[in-house]
Amino acid sequence: MHIFNKLLNAFGPQNWWPIKGEYRQRKLSEADRLEVCIGAILTQNTSWKNVEQALDNLHKYDLMDLKKLASIDEKKLANLIRCSGYYRQKAKKLKIFAQCILESGSLKDFFEKKNLRDELLSVWGIGPETADSIMLYAAEKPIFVIDAYTKRIMSRFGVCKSDVDYHVLQGYFHKKLEKNHKLFNEYHALFVEIAKRNCKKVPECQTCPLKKDCDFAT
Repeated sequence: MHIFNKLLNAFGPQNWWPIKGEYRQRKLSEADRLEVCIGAILTQNTSWKNVEQALDNLHKYDLMDLKKLASIDEKKLANLIRCSGYYRQKAKKLKIFAQCILESGSLKDFFEKKNLRDELLSVWGIGPETADSIMLYAAEKPIFVIDAYTKRIMSRFGVCKSDVDYHVLQGYFHKKLEKNHKLFNEYHALFVEIAKRNCKKVPECQTCPLKKDCDFAT
């Protein structure tokens, strides 16, 4: 919490996940939750800027809809999300995801499943980070998302190695923090912010708000 509070004081609330291009906190609609799920799949191995372009295209063609995603021609969908990279695979992933949700009835019904994480991981193309992003940001479940930024930052603090196992590091956060989806949401967003500003591959420690606490910086 010491690290969290320093980041929050330095950068302020991040109000994640970005919905329709805006970072804000509000009650999510079913359409918002679907956009988060789609964004979590599209952001695999690419930048958020590229994802935003793809999401804009999906909005433009009124494809923020499970039935339309499930039925659209895969090649047409791939062309609409081309800017997100690996677009053929991602088009397939989106269609399979949409079909899977429809089999459950609705996104709300799917999110109420007892073993939601296992259900997500059973969907082709969804790994731990994507599943946890969907759970945290769309389903609002208290699960900490581990990404490359988190591994980099925590390894520089001496908590783990840079190639630490996903679930080992996730377990560390779950042990140290109160299980609260709002806290996990904000913490992960703040990690992304400091990774973009300071804790880069080539770090810029001079202005880092965590400089005094970090072994790497000293």
